[in-house]
Amino acid sequence: MPKQKTHKGLAKRVKVTGRGKVRRRKSFTGHLLSGRSAKRLRRLRQNSIMSPADARRTKVALGQ
Repeated sequence: MPKQKTHKGLAKRVKVTGRGKVRRRKSFTGHLLSGRSAKRLRRLRQNSIMSPADARRTKVALGQ
């Protein structure tokens, strides 16, 4: 049976921590940032932990 391939597009966007949680970037940070407050932009810079339901599917796509 062949090995499962890693989803490379997803692998570039998320990172699995040492304890198995999936860390991701927050959305709404690509463009049109001048209309958003500095407080909001500071919050959007922080990484976020993916919800357990999404993390499960993500790990399967990453081959873990």
